[in-house]
Amino acid sequence: MERVAQDVVDLESPDDVALADRMKQGRDQITTELRKLIVGQDETVQQVLLTLFVGGNSLIVGVPGLAKTLLIHTLARVLELKFSRIQFTPDLMPSDITGTDIIQEDTTTGRRQMVFAPGPIFANIVLADEINRTPPKTQSALLEAMQEHRVTIQGRTYQLEEPFYVFATQNPIELEGTYPLPEAQLDRFMFHIVIDHPPEDEEFEVVRTTTAILDPKFERPVSGPDLVAFQRLVRRVPVAEPVMRYALNLARASRPKSPTAPDTLKKWVAFGASVRAAQYLVLGAKARALTSGRYHVSFDDIRALAHPVLRHRILTNFHAQSEGITSDTLIDRLLEAVAVPRSGM
Repeated sequence: MERVAQDVVDLESPDDVALADRMKQGRDQITTELRKLIVGQDETVQQVLLTLFVGGNSLIVGVPGLAKTLLIHTLARVLELKFSRIQFTPDLMPSDITGTDIIQEDTTTGRRQMVFAPGPIFANIVLADEINRTPPKTQSALLEAMQEHRVTIQGRTYQLEEPFYVFATQNPIELEGTYPLPEAQLDRFMFHIVIDHPPEDEEFEVVRTTTAILDPKFERPVSGPDLVAFQRLVRRVPVAEPVMRYALNLARASRPKSPTAPDTLKKWVAFGASVRAAQYLVLGAKARALTSGRYHVSFDDIRALAHPVLRHRILTNFHAQSEGITSDTLIDRLLEAVAVPRSGM
């Protein structure tokens, strides 16, 4: 049974309520449109949509053939947003992502001047495909864009068009020739979304639909400005102090040096979650509440997002790896160990 804090205030104005209803309807409509091409993967789709409504970035991990690229490309088509796919390879350079200055000649005057040629980062939805196949120097070209929504080239700063999202993909089984993402970059992803093989019935439907002629026509349920408005609305949703403290307690207890950390985490964790973990738990919970038709955030909203928010922020040590202990297992232990605050239940 869902436990909800009592000292929660509804959204303040009728305009906010109407926008919240529009956001919930938009979520449902986008999901319906995606279903024209995407079979199953309900949890993955919902986490991707929460990423949109919060204004974050997400890392999607799964073996080949599970429609990671198709999902993001279809999402861009449904929303009619500018889409850019960057195939990360070992020889990719930072300028191949951000763009560079080139010499261009004016055909009327014959004069030459430096002109900036924007790279594929100048889009609304950027798919960084197999992001771990390029060296850290090139990976770092995304950092400023993901955090500040801008890029700096040759001392000049260029603002990226809103809304702006980075979705990155990784293959978890092919590690030869890959470069692990630095912790600083991993921390900038709101969610670490794991896609697994679907159940047999869904897999049968995938095979059936993808081996026939399929040319769906998409309706545009939500626009780019709508998404920006939804992001602002999410940040205005009030959160009761016990709920916010619970999110913070989860993040703090994941750190092995914290006095509140369970013994199992102290034994198996090298580094715990950062402050961004608590921030994204709260923001994601706000968006989850609104898309569920609620104007308050519950403890269950926080718990439902603990795995995608924390799994890439809890770094296991050698002992855990040697015993086959994963970050998901440790998050389960964390949820068992950190009590839901009694106040406001």
